[in-house]
Amino acid sequence: MYNGIINVYKEKGFTSHDVVAKLRGILKMKKIGHTGTLDPDAEGVLPICVGKATKLCEFLLEKSKTYRAVVLLGIVTDTQDVTGTVLEEHEINVSRDKIVQVIESFVGGYDQIPPMYSALKVNGKKLYEYARQGIEVERKSRFVKLDKIDILDISDDLMRITIDVHCSKGTYIRTLCHDIGEKLGCGACMESLLRTQVEQYSLDEALKLSDIEELVQLGKMDNHITKIEDILASYPKVTIKKQAQKLLLNGNKFDNHSVFPQGIEEDVRVYDVDGTFIALYTYDKKKKEYKPLKMF
Repeated sequence: MYNGIINVYKEKGFTSHDVVAKLRGILKMKKIGHTGTLDPDAEGVLPICVGKATKLCEFLLEKSKTYRAVVLLGIVTDTQDVTGTVLEEHEINVSRDKIVQVIESFVGGYDQIPPMYSALKVNGKKLYEYARQGIEVERKSRFVKLDKIDILDISDDLMRITIDVHCSKGTYIRTLCHDIGEKLGCGACMESLLRTQVEQYSLDEALKLSDIEELVQLGKMDNHITKIEDILASYPKVTIKKQAQKLLLNGNKFDNHSVFPQGIEEDVRVYDVDGTFIALYTYDKKKKEYKPLKMF
């Protein structure tokens, strides 16, 4: 039984759900969840929560991510990437300086309209299900934060631009590519996408499914799983006092005097008297007590 997070390299052609299904077979366990969908044609970092760490999936969904994308100018498709049907083709009558200026204008963030080909639900139905029926559904725009966009390369014919995007959760890179093209006046779609980072999980340490299978067979998989308490290392550590141990183990509230060190008025990692990590607790400043957030 494994508990923690595996930094998986999702290969092209697999859905995030496929990766979870294959890992259930490789690890021989059911309790597995991913931390944010990657399109089938996208590749890269996909942190996978296993065992008790599945309780952390929502925490990692909130984290910022980094992507490398190739923007293809002059072509507009229904899916906003090259897998879709071409709707428009335009000549690229823009300068290199204009391309840089437009891309830089998205830094900081903007109100983005989610694409029709996405798993976002409207009236209980996924948008791509409407799209496949040829139905266009009104979508509300939502603010997405783009902390940084690095332009790595602009091809000589100005058709392809390679960018690194550091962004908040909920950002559709396909839509960003489309919107860059719209602002340039020549249209664009996404040619390729590689997720290079999710929080502390980077591309150079990501394992392919074949790597994981080999490590399991060699009995070395434990060395490649981030422990739950290490994932939550940014939260201060407190240890429960003996008289309050039962409250902790039952997932009950307890006051500030029940732990040491005292005086930490924020979310904390709580350990039992034996030094075993038990739970993540939040602090209620009004009631001056700790309440459970997640029990592990």
